[in-house]
Amino acid sequence: MHSISLCMIVKNEEEVLEQCLRSVESICDEIIILDTGSTDRTKEIALQFTNKVFDFEWVDDFSKARNKSFSYATKDYILYLDADDVVLPEDLDKLKNLKKTELNDTIDAVSMYYHTSFDQQGNPTFKFRRNRLLKRSNHFKWFGAVHEYILVYGNIYHSDIAITHRKEDKEIDLSTRDRNLKIYEKQLEKGVEFAPRELFYYANELKDHQRFLEAINYYKKFLNSERGWIEDAIRACIYMADCYKALGEIDEETTALLHTFKFDLPRPEVLCRLGDHFMNKNSFQKAIRWYMLALTIEVENDAGFTNIAYTTWYPHLQMCVCYWRLGNKQKSYEHHLKVKEHDPYSEFAIKNEKFFKDIH
Repeated sequence: MHSISLCMIVKNEEEVLEQCLRSVESICDEIIILDTGSTDRTKEIALQFTNKVFDFEWVDDFSKARNKSFSYATKDYILYLDADDVVLPEDLDKLKNLKKTELNDTIDAVSMYYHTSFDQQGNPTFKFRRNRLLKRSNHFKWFGAVHEYILVYGNIYHSDIAITHRKEDKEIDLSTRDRNLKIYEKQLEKGVEFAPRELFYYANELKDHQRFLEAINYYKKFLNSERGWIEDAIRACIYMADCYKALGEIDEETTALLHTFKFDLPRPEVLCRLGDHFMNKNSFQKAIRWYMLALTIEVENDAGFTNIAYTTWYPHLQMCVCYWRLGNKQKSYEHHLKVKEHDPYSEFAIKNEKFFKDIH
């Protein structure tokens, strides 16, 4: 059976580190913690699980820290996590089975889902894939000072294992809120020329800081390069639409959404937002067509960012409203039941349930 090294970079993670390590300690043959300057109990907690805790002087470059943590690994495969990640018991069982029965020398990497947001019942609402388990002998390297990525090649095994991101378990550190943006802007001041991927993620940082016009400019630079990952290109159009919406430029928002059609099959999220566009114009029949399409289209590649709401309850919620406005109360109620089926405890399901009970 092949062995696994867990490699992590941390700083001031005392709130979440223990739950992370406890969730995976039984599967790891080695745990390596690279501390980039903690001032709390992070290192003390790490030492309860491993004696391989190393200090690293922070140099505004996540890839350098990741690569350094990998350099200490001695086992066959490397697993990496952030401190606010956990492996839930059902996924740990899958990972144990993978290690015992599936992992072999022909596998260069194992991709896993990353669940980053959830509904009130804990069901994932946003997911994407990452190559999580990496053959150490391949010497895969990380790139990028911010939003770093690892360049992986070879035989990649796509598993159904999920890593769960638990950011809500950690209090927001206001001192790091602008960290990534500042790193990018320091690079620009030094005259660093951004690669397409860096253009995309810098635009994301600008959007998140409500600098919408600047964000749009960098999304366009990214798209004009025509050298980005297709999923990033689709997401850039969607995020650019967000910026236009925030600026009140509705026609430009719609144009940005339609631009996603250039790259691949229409994404359910885009179809729902086009439905919203027509619903807001009281064109309810047209809106319904877009929502129905969102429920029927099947995207071939699940490696990209997926907001699960747009393939489950959200189109039904909007069609519930559309059919009611069209006077078709029976159809409206049928779609309400679909919303309840997917998320019975959501505020929308509860509110509409009361509404239908009251009118009956």
